[in-house]
Parts: sequence; structure tokens; C-alpha cells
Amino acid sequence: MNIAFIGCGKLGMPCAEEMAKKGHSVKGYDVAPVSSELVNIVDTIEQAVEFSKIVFVAVPTPHDPSYDGRGPTAHLEPKDFNYDIVKKVLHECNEHMHNAQMIVLISTVLPGTVRREFVPLITNTRFAYNPYLIAMGSVAWDFLNPEMVMVGTEDGTTTGDAQLLVDFYKTVIENDPRYVVGTWDECECIKVFYNTFISTKIGLANMIQDVAVKQGNINVDVVTQALAESTKRIMGPQYMTAGMGDGGACHPRDNIALRYMAEQLDLGYDLFDAIMNAREKQAQNIAKLLVELADENAMEIYIHGKAYKPGVEYVDGSYSLLIGHYVEEIGKSVTYIDPLTGDDNQPKQSCVMLLAHSASTTYKYMHQDSNKDSLYCTIPMNSIVVDPWRKFHSEASKVIHYGNTR
Repeated sequence: MNIAFIGCGKLGMPCAEEMAKKGHSVKGYDVAPVSSELVNIVDTIEQAVEFSKIVFVAVPTPHDPSYDGRGPTAHLEPKDFNYDIVKKVLHECNEHMHNAQMIVLISTVLPGTVRREFVPLITNTRFAYNPYLIAMGSVAWDFLNPEMVMVGTEDGTTTGDAQLLVDFYKTVIENDPRYVVGTWDECECIKVFYNTFISTKIGLANMIQDVAVKQGNINVDVVTQALAESTKRIMGPQYMTAGMGDGGACHPRDNIALRYMAEQLDLGYDLFDAIMNAREKQAQNIAKLLVELADENAMEIYIHGKAYKPGVEYVDGSYSLLIGHYVEEIGKSVTYIDPLTGDDNQPKQSCVMLLAHSASTTYKYMHQDSNKDSLYCTIPMNSIVVDPWRKFHSEASKVIHYGNTR
């Protein structure tokens, strides 16, 4: 099939290339200079959509940078996403398309946005909403192995455009996912609440970690494993390992956007404010421990891992930076160690080291041997290592398995 991808960035390009690998003819367009051996990169949207049966739109719906979660956000006024880029692209696509073609929007938006903001712009062609459940660091794998594929149409009809997309994905996707067809509004809800449900799970797991630290005689992993295996009523195992807080360019900002939605719909309550507040208090608790240890032992503080997760260079919504913010607010300095962010620092003397990254925890759902934990530096002897994942062991340093107070 002839396919176009508008937006060939960190999400769009890997997905477009996987479509091309499966035999589809894929053209791509992006405002930034990009290149690919599999996707035909063209100079304009008009060139991209010409002769394309399906045009995927994967452009950003950004928040103000101060809302990304690397610093406190619970005190900020709730805001919706910015839809200007999506509107501009949809308008231009519509100018050059006809009714035998279809625009498929991937970008995350709040419930009601498609019907209110986007569909009035589509007058010459057809439209579907098809958000992806994809994480940085595993984009191609997530695209090929989704938990579900969401397809949103005006009235939730499962035939026609929805069936066309389902049939297309069956030629690309490698697992056997659920196909959920609903209205535009239902699929908007599924995507954004899926993300914020993860934030809630992580916040709850880390609350148990806080209880373990303050109460004593508790290994948080015993508690979270018991809950994670309680699949009859409450839980699944993913995101039920206490550790660092939720991060990245999606989940924190989605909670902020849902705060805005709760206010606009006058729900009378705001769970999402509580989720973000808990995320920040949990970071503050870790920061206080780092400062206490540094003061007691006259040591400097290092955070091992600056990006929001291992294996990527992105610092958007980094929980490491949020913890660092609180350390600096108390009056201490922080040095980050992360080769992918250009922070090739090596401590020269014993220090307090927070092990923020754990690839084996972050990517355990992929079941790949390559996702093993490794250090970015040599930890000096007689250091104090704070491990919120409770996996690191050392004969040369004191190791605190944060969350295990047995």
C-alpha cells in the first residue's frame, strides 16, 4: 500500500520504517532534516500525500516546557496540550487530499479535541484517530508488539475505515493484539487514561516504598509482588516495582492536561493533582535522604542516570532531574552521570550515588537479554550507593536498598 508519514521524528520514523520493511511504499515528511534508507523523504506535505492511500500524522501536541515533569508542576495552573502544529498539518493535508484517501492522526489529545478542533478542518478526505502505545527506547518493538490497537471513528463503526486500518496493521504487526474500535472520543480517553493509569500505579508502588522506609521491617518488593500477582481483582505486574517515579515526555504532561480537563468539565475533584503531588513528594523524600547521607559523611552527591530512562538521551520529564531539583533546593549540588546525555562525569573520591537507571526493570516486558543493568562509571570505594531498584550489591561500598528496611 502507498503510505505517507507526516512527522518523521523519534516516534514517526521508526514506525514508518517498520511499515516499509513489511513491503509498503512509504513516503515521509518532516520540518527537520531527516534521512532514511527505507522511507522516501520528500520536501513538502503535498508530495508526501500524493498517491498515498493512508496518511499518518505523528506530530507533537506539546506542553509548555516547564510542565514536562523534570521540576515540580503540581503548583502550576492546569493547561491543555497545544494543538497548533496538528491543526496546521491537518489543514495542509486536507488541501491536497481527496475522498479516496484517509488521514490517520496518532498524536495524543484530550477527550473531545478531535470532534471539536480537528474534524471541522477535514473537508476533502476521510479521518480516523489511531493513537499508539509507544515508549521511547523501544519504539519499533512497541509498534510491532502493541498491547492493543485503537481505531477511532465518528460513531465507532467497526467496518469501512476502521476495518481498512485493522487489515493494514495485520500486514505489519508481529504479535496478535486486541483491536479496539470506538468513537474518536473513546479512543482519546483510552490513550490518555492508559498513560495516567501507569502514573497512578507507579505512584502507588512508590508510596508503599515510602511506607517501608519510614515504618521499618518492610521489604517493599514483598508487598508489591503480592499485589502485582493479584490479577483476579486489582492488578497486573507491569509498573509494580517501586523505584524512581514516572517520567518522560508523555505521562507527567498527560496528568497535567487531565487536571485541565477536570477543571473544564467541573468534575468537582482532581485525582490527577494528587498523582502529580505524590510524584513530587516521593522525589523530595529521596532527595532528603541523599542530602542527609552527604552531610553526615562529607560527600558529594551523584545521580547515575540523567535521562528519564536508560538507553535514551531524552531528559523530558526526567525524575532524576526532579530529585536533583529538590537536592539543590535544600542547598546541595548534584552531578549527573549519563553518557547518552553528554554527562561523562567520573567521581574521583567516595560519594553518595543514586542509581536512577535500571534497564532490567524498565524494559523487562521486552524479555530481551540485552536489557541488563550496567554502570556508566566506576564507583569509588567506600561510597554510599542508594539503589531504589534493590538490585545492586557491592563489597567495596555501603549499599542502601531504598524501600527495604528489614
